[in-house]
Amino acid sequence: MTEHAVNTSAASAADSISSPAAGRTLGTPLGKRPTRVLFLGSGELGKEVTIELMRLGAWVCAADSYAGAPAQQVAHEYRVLDMANADELKALFDEVRPDIIVPEVEAIATDVLAGAAAAGAQVVPSAEIAAICMDRERLRVLAHEELGLPTTPYRFAGSLEELRAGAEEVGYPCVVKPVMSSSGHGQSVVRAADAIDAAWTEAQEGRRASGEGDVARVIVEALAPLKRELTVLTVSSSAGIVTCAPIGQRQESGDYRESWQPAAEPDGEAERAQDIARTAVEGLVAKAKAAGETGWGVFGVELFVLTDGSILFNEVSPRPHDTGMVTMASQRLSEFALHARAVLGLPVTAGHVALALPAGEVAASHAIVVAGDGEAEFTNVAEALAEPGTDLRIFAKPEVHGHRRMAVALAVGQGEADARAKAARVAETLDIDVR
Repeated sequence: MTEHAVNTSAASAADSISSPAAGRTLGTPLGKRPTRVLFLGSGELGKEVTIELMRLGAWVCAADSYAGAPAQQVAHEYRVLDMANADELKALFDEVRPDIIVPEVEAIATDVLAGAAAAGAQVVPSAEIAAICMDRERLRVLAHEELGLPTTPYRFAGSLEELRAGAEEVGYPCVVKPVMSSSGHGQSVVRAADAIDAAWTEAQEGRRASGEGDVARVIVEALAPLKRELTVLTVSSSAGIVTCAPIGQRQESGDYRESWQPAAEPDGEAERAQDIARTAVEGLVAKAKAAGETGWGVFGVELFVLTDGSILFNEVSPRPHDTGMVTMASQRLSEFALHARAVLGLPVTAGHVALALPAGEVAASHAIVVAGDGEAEFTNVAEALAEPGTDLRIFAKPEVHGHRRMAVALAVGQGEADARAKAARVAETLDIDVR
């Protein structure tokens, strides 16, 4: 596989992408006309989806902003470019001529994605959905005001003065976030009015970059009395929409650290969570279909369970979710296999998303976050995996600079506590040297 510099003088995406329905075939990835899939972002989640697509005979090219990203290591070809640069992205589409485009990160020129979809490429799950889910304002308006889903009280603000007023309306404590950000960047908890100025500054510094000097809009929402968080993986395919068993999770600073499936919940909670997730994805898919797109793929629907037992919609990730890595141990078809099937137009039904665990057993994942500066080397792996029912995925990212998620431990145990403890022991037993 060779790194390519991208020719920015290429024709527009509308002239370079053929209809995804024309001559699509599976099983001949190096033949004359295979199904061609292009990943925009090549992290650990994309790596697993790439493997599943290749198992079904698709040809895959993995693009990212740096060489050696996890999915690039297994794809047929890879490219390195700035995916937020419209000219570079158009040139990439012109060169690769993908049938299917899979955005795996959010720093992408979304107008170019829309042009690719209009030209006949299948954007996963759709260019319209990608744009909505990147923007907390559009997503919250859709979820709460159009679909009627329960959410925390919220206001939007485009200035410090509007933020002060919005915080007074939703009350303290509250949470301030940029409408365009990810992984907790720019987010802060505000417990009193005298901290609003700092929260505004944090949001502006942590937002997704736009034009120099622009002011980012923010959302301020009431700090809910949170009991726990759930992810409901929801699959839209040619067969309709189905949901997986809810996944419990633990986060630190907005990033996932542990997840487990099935999540223990009172009677009826799983059904209520799945209903909210299904409604949210139905609303998004309707937007995609109105724009002439399929809306096929896996969605990670994030929910809050409050101390009074009520369940609130939070956000949607229009792709496999990091907490869903647990499905590599809990389901016969992982979220990555489900995503591959869905985007290729294959039906995904309730039977495909079922758990593959005996009654009483739970699967868990434990993120392995490495600190340092340099290459990470894993040793003592044999001892870490000596306990039955455990597994490990090392992402093989080239380097660590600061803190970076570099692997995930998996385990199956007798109940949630046992599974989480086993996964944690795998992580703790590993020796990781950064140099």
